[in-house]
Amino acid sequence: MNLDRIATSPTDTFALHPGELLALQAHAAHTLGLSDTHFRDTLADGAAAPMLAVIPAGAFEYGAAPMEAAPAQDRPRLTAIIERDFAIGMLPIMTEEFEVYSRATGWQRRAELAWLSGRKPVINIRQTDARDYCAWLSQQTGQNYRLPTEQEWEYACRAGAPTAYPLGDRISPTDALYNASQGYDAARPKRPRLLSRCFIRCGAGEAGRLRPNRWGLHDMSGNVWEFTASPWTRDHASLPERPLSGKPQAVVTKGGSWFDGPEDCRAAARRRRLENELDVNLGFRVVRDI
Repeated sequence: MNLDRIATSPTDTFALHPGELLALQAHAAHTLGLSDTHFRDTLADGAAAPMLAVIPAGAFEYGAAPMEAAPAQDRPRLTAIIERDFAIGMLPIMTEEFEVYSRATGWQRRAELAWLSGRKPVINIRQTDARDYCAWLSQQTGQNYRLPTEQEWEYACRAGAPTAYPLGDRISPTDALYNASQGYDAARPKRPRLLSRCFIRCGAGEAGRLRPNRWGLHDMSGNVWEFTASPWTRDHASLPERPLSGKPQAVVTKGGSWFDGPEDCRAAARRRRLENELDVNLGFRVVRDI
């Protein structure tokens, strides 16, 4: 692989084998003056910020492949170029990380809603809360933190994989935390969500326990849905949905969750949520501009 060419033009990541994808990532980190592809910033008090992974610039196709069983909202498959390297959280933001922000800023959770602890993903926070957390990280570190766009999220998730999932066209409970009792059949109507079950039990698990994708990112598939910064579109060919005056913005979430079936863990899968929505299977991860 010609690394000089990589430095000057976007590379089709779907054309690279795993070793070349890792070399592309390492080259991006080296160009940025980093000693490793994974790094973290320091907060103002000297504590560690969330762990990040360098994601190299490149080209890829997002959305469901023509033969992939998927709803219309995941289509069409389109080519996109990620023009600049960026860094993304190796894990979804964990409860213990969000609680550092809560103590520092006075943010308070709603006492009647479920809350996790330790290294489990933070849940029952709004997209607006996630954006505020990114702004706080930016102030603390002097770097620009934000939520990923839908394309950035899917590009990082795929890590060069054109397949339905980051590690192939099949998925198992060793790859992701999802509802294994539900089969993968996108043509079958989904079962209704049982809210009583959501209030009784949250099945989100400790982040980072299952194997990562090729760029070292954990839990991109399953565990909790993740907010993106992108407004909702009914499909990849439509304009963003405009909110009614005084109403919250509908946004794209990605990744699937412990509550949902394996079809929602596909890299192309997406779900419409509201920016002020709270749920026990909904969290986020951060991006840092580099």
